[in-house]
Amino acid sequence: MSTDLRYDALIVDHDDTSVMSTPCIHYPAHLEALKQLRPGREPIDLAGWFLKNQDPGLMGYLVGELGFSREELAMNHAIWRSYTTSRVPVFFPGFIETMVDFRKHGGCIIVISHSEEVIIARDYRAAAMTGPSFFPDAIYGWTDEPELRKPSPRPLLSAMGHFRLDPERVLVLDDLKPGVDMAAAAGVDCAAAGWGHDIPEIRDAMRSICMSYFTRIDDFSEYLLKITRDRPLH
Repeated sequence: MSTDLRYDALIVDHDDTSVMSTPCIHYPAHLEALKQLRPGREPIDLAGWFLKNQDPGLMGYLVGELGFSREELAMNHAIWRSYTTSRVPVFFPGFIETMVDFRKHGGCIIVISHSEEVIIARDYRAAAMTGPSFFPDAIYGWTDEPELRKPSPRPLLSAMGHFRLDPERVLVLDDLKPGVDMAAAAGVDCAAAGWGHDIPEIRDAMRSICMSYFTRIDDFSEYLLKITRDRPLH
């Protein structure tokens, strides 16, 4: 495939890149999990939760630092899912519109996220009830198999193979390091979504390892939709 834009495909993260979900869903779920599984332990604050997801990553924190057993991980997952299935986050203003415009130019949009596929699909369908109708071309969500989720390049390589994408024409958009690591391992560009949180340590790290860092969706949209070839819209 080939578009008139600088990229043919956008590989986009979900939580805190597309939707604002950590403050109202994932962090409260973590607090509840700690209350049940590690009573008496002082929880990290919201910024600290973002930092742990940045490095060492979610499972590195739950297993390596909190010492969750296999049984406790299952309980943590159940608590987390009780929050994700009962609360629907909203998309950042302008995000869906940017996806719609990118598709008008022939772009392919694929979600690769640590949220479950069914939850991501629900969020897009919910957004379509009050705004522009849009649904990704494919969704790769959470799996218990580490090699099939970020930071492993496997989901990205699978998507690129399925849609026959040229690595040089693919852009990953993510707010945290696992997505950047995935992109680097697959040999594709990565841009940072900096509109969901502004934590200095994360901001500085992402600026140092990403090709671009965007604090506003409008600026990212302008970059993504820049015409590079004189071709009509599809």
